[in-house]
Amino acid sequence: MRLFRLTREKYAHELSGIGAARFGYRWNSAGVEMIYTAESRALALAEVLPRLTAETLPNDFCMVEITVPDEVKVHTLSQKSLPADWSMFPHPESTKAFGDSFVKEGKYCLMRVPSAVVEGDFNCLINPHHGQFAKIKVDAVRRFKVDHRLVR
Repeated sequence: MRLFRLTREKYAHELSGIGAARFGYRWNSAGVEMIYTAESRALALAEVLPRLTAETLPNDFCMVEITVPDEVKVHTLSQKSLPADWSMFPHPESTKAFGDSFVKEGKYCLMRVPSAVVEGDFNCLINPHHGQFAKIKVDAVRRFKVDHRLVR
């Protein structure tokens, strides 16, 4: 499986989940380490765009390309299995509970979750504490320029 992560250059060379743990996002509470990735470069960009403006657009974005071997355990959440408020903003406690349980239980290394930004696409959450995490490899880190027409 190929995964992608759009991030600032200073965070591009490590996969730790520490950044997500600082604040908590849709799928994790503050204090819970998790790595957010997407199944395509376009989705990785789309997931970041709602937080950007022309004034806050970084000039040091990097696209991190990740390989996950087939033997790594993946759990897929369907949209039907989620609570009605799963895609709301601010991020509901209901989705944070799903992600927190995923990390705490440790049954799977990856959890595929529906994108709230691009209907029909999936993001992948990585549990950095799972035994299979060491099998996941960063293949490339490339500078990534965001077209200014995408932000206002």
